[in-house]
Amino acid sequence: MSNENFIDYVKIFVRSGRGGAGSAHLKRVKYNPKAGPDGGDGGRGGHVILRANDQKWTLLHLKYNRHVFAEHGESGSKDIKTGASGKDVYIDVPLGTVARDGETEEFLMEITQAGEEKILVPGGRGGLGNVNFKSATNQTPRYAQPGEPYQEGWIILELKILADVGLVGFPNAGKSTLLSVVSAAKPKIGNYPFTTLTPNLGMVEYREGRSFVMADIPGIIEGASEGKGLGLRFLRHIERNPALLFVIPADSQDIRHEYEVLVKELEEYNPELLDKKRILGISKSDLLDEELITEIRNDLPDLPTVFFSALTMKNIDKLKDLIWQVLQSD
Repeated sequence: MSNENFIDYVKIFVRSGRGGAGSAHLKRVKYNPKAGPDGGDGGRGGHVILRANDQKWTLLHLKYNRHVFAEHGESGSKDIKTGASGKDVYIDVPLGTVARDGETEEFLMEITQAGEEKILVPGGRGGLGNVNFKSATNQTPRYAQPGEPYQEGWIILELKILADVGLVGFPNAGKSTLLSVVSAAKPKIGNYPFTTLTPNLGMVEYREGRSFVMADIPGIIEGASEGKGLGLRFLRHIERNPALLFVIPADSQDIRHEYEVLVKELEEYNPELLDKKRILGISKSDLLDEELITEIRNDLPDLPTVFFSALTMKNIDKLKDLIWQVLQSD
């Protein structure tokens, strides 16, 4: 998918359907001119419903369709006939979509399972017809309830990619190259900052037919949590990953410092990210001999670490083994 087609944030205007009015009809027949009330109930207004669609990977389809209206319910009628309910309208979204109030940004709901449906904006209930108000002391009620009004407002839809492991690193750390060699994903790769401008997902095949999903997000820079560089726009895509793979190149001037800066940016953005399982991958390790690897390893943070090279495939299987072990650990 091209960069311009990846949309992970939209603001849409939604309106549910108004409930139909109940009928206040009084039955009139030749043999019984005062047969009494026979007004039916109004129909329910249509709901606006979020529906999971596991064939969608972006919110692009909503970019040019930002007004979503459900149908109004029809009024009740004579002979105790209930009005037709308004047609519900469905908004298909990818797994991992979060809905927030467009004014307050309050969390409303999230869609995380295939086939899941949740009512985003409920339609108004239909009003009761006058037949419901008939009693021993009120044989001919001449009134009925109006239908409930519709609800409307702006809604923010935000996509947070669902993956097992998220790649975290500075621009040009080798994350996209790694994803390209362990999966069928074809991310854009280049020797300059911010080659990756959109998140990329790849299915990594593991031993005995098992697999896991890896997500590469645009590189983090110092100050990203404050909006610098690509800023907060993509950090949300690692919020749901159970494990984070920190990718730091072997030719970095200070690997430990880079790792600490990355951790700090994640903490500033969302402290809960630090509760995730962490792995350290030293990329471009074909540049190192065993003596240098030993020297560097002595100054690394205390977490599972693999020195690998996506170019020569050095330790790629070892890296996949480590990722799988971490994902399966409690």
